[in-house]
Amino acid sequence: MPQDAFTLRHVAAELEKKLLGGKISKINMPERDELSLIIYTRSGSVKLEISSSAKNNRISLSSSEKPNPQNAPNFCMLLRKHLQNAQITAIRQIDFERIIAIDFDCFSEFSTTKMMLYCEIMGKYSNMILVEKGVILGALKQTTLEENARRVLFSGAKYTLPPPQGKTDPTKLEELQKAMAGRRYDERQICADIEGIAYSTAAEICASSGGDASAEEIYDYVTSDNIAPCVTFDEHGKPNDFKVRTVQQNAARHNDILSAQREYYDYVYIKKTFDDMSRRLSAAVRAAIKKVEKRLAQIQEKLLECESADEIKLKGELITANIYRLERGMTSFEADDYYSEQPKKIKISMDRQLTPAQNAQKYYKKYAKMKRTVEYLTVQLSDEQGRLDYLTSIESSIATAECTDDLRDVESELTTEGLIKKAPERKKKTPEVTPMRQYEIAGFRVTAGRNNVQNDRLLKSLAPEDIWLHVNRFHSAHVGIAADGKDVPDEVIAKAAAICAYYSQARGRDKVTVDYTRRKYVKKPPKANLGFVIYTDYSNIIVTPDPHRECAKN
Repeated sequence: MPQDAFTLRHVAAELEKKLLGGKISKINMPERDELSLIIYTRSGSVKLEISSSAKNNRISLSSSEKPNPQNAPNFCMLLRKHLQNAQITAIRQIDFERIIAIDFDCFSEFSTTKMMLYCEIMGKYSNMILVEKGVILGALKQTTLEENARRVLFSGAKYTLPPPQGKTDPTKLEELQKAMAGRRYDERQICADIEGIAYSTAAEICASSGGDASAEEIYDYVTSDNIAPCVTFDEHGKPNDFKVRTVQQNAARHNDILSAQREYYDYVYIKKTFDDMSRRLSAAVRAAIKKVEKRLAQIQEKLLECESADEIKLKGELITANIYRLERGMTSFEADDYYSEQPKKIKISMDRQLTPAQNAQKYYKKYAKMKRTVEYLTVQLSDEQGRLDYLTSIESSIATAECTDDLRDVESELTTEGLIKKAPERKKKTPEVTPMRQYEIAGFRVTAGRNNVQNDRLLKSLAPEDIWLHVNRFHSAHVGIAADGKDVPDEVIAKAAAICAYYSQARGRDKVTVDYTRRKYVKKPPKANLGFVIYTDYSNIIVTPDPHRECAKN
């Protein structure tokens, strides 16, 4: 649900109930348009997030851990100067606008002052403005007289509310009845003519009214405290909205709007972080793949040029064979090609400034150079094909990733390869180790790697008699079954193979061939790329890709 005035009315009321009397402990800006306030309350510390981004503008509580930039933005420094240790005295909605004002008592060594942080939640026009005695101390998004003559936002200017839109206030029944004149409004009319109501809210009003809504029904819906906060889900079971109340059945109920809002925006942050990370890593890998493909094309082109090496050698030999009838100054001559199955003549060009013997040596040298070039290019071709295969395996790991944990080792791998820049080091309480996927199948412990780094780690962890699995002819996760001295049943191998197929390039196929063998038959060549192995004495099984989440342990 967008943060319209109807939603913000309930958000403000719950925030005041929860945060009133709280003190500002920490002030950060993890992103240029997002403010994070750690507030110490009687019930413990909570995090208040205020975002002025065009897409996810909001004011909400959060439990997400977000990294902060090394250098705080100017607006963050301004708030730290004035609001550090300040106490919240009120949180209120301004009229029926998309504006929430947070009142503070700010303490210094010699005085106490009152300040207000205006949080304007207005889509792409969202902003945060710190005000003292009606005068702006600073704004996240500042304007000048030249940019906006109707509303000036810069330090020292008087704070004024955004200009009214000329819509009807739904909290005033008489005005609403007069504006609607006995008519019933559909969703579009409500959204267009009535203040502070977004389309999704208007749709809920009409749904609860059984169709178009009257002035009385709109007023009752907006002013009622009878709410049922929830998070709604799409057809794939992913959160797609949060609502103050809804007629939808596919919804998870919450005790208050703040917890519903927090669940939804925590999911949005996790998804955004994953999508951004996946996009960044994929772009780096694709760029590297294009470079390798370009080099391979160049090598293939040069090898094609060297295909005439045998013909060059033949010409040198024919000059030598016919040297008795050749003279200096000749530009060409015709000789019988005695290597051809059918007798034929071949015309051979010569340098008139060289002797016949020197011309023969010129052809021999050219042949030797082309032969050396072929040998060198053949090695290069093998190396580049191996490099392409390795990069494709990384690309497969990114494509099958399901969360940021799946991508951490990939990021480290790309950093080591020099494909992405190393992120600035931050102090960590404990080193982060991404766990492998773990399953329990019929009493057997099954482990699947998330990427090349974990695939190598998995291989080292298996005992010689354990079962190792990999998709045939496709890049895939390495999967291991801990045998623990027992015979592994076929049904366990089948499920492990289905998991292996699901986390592979062949995920979209109906049937996938998976190879499996004992760990003792799997070898990693010296200096091989991460995730690369060779194996023998294997069998295979045809399965349908399936993540078997019911067997997952994490």
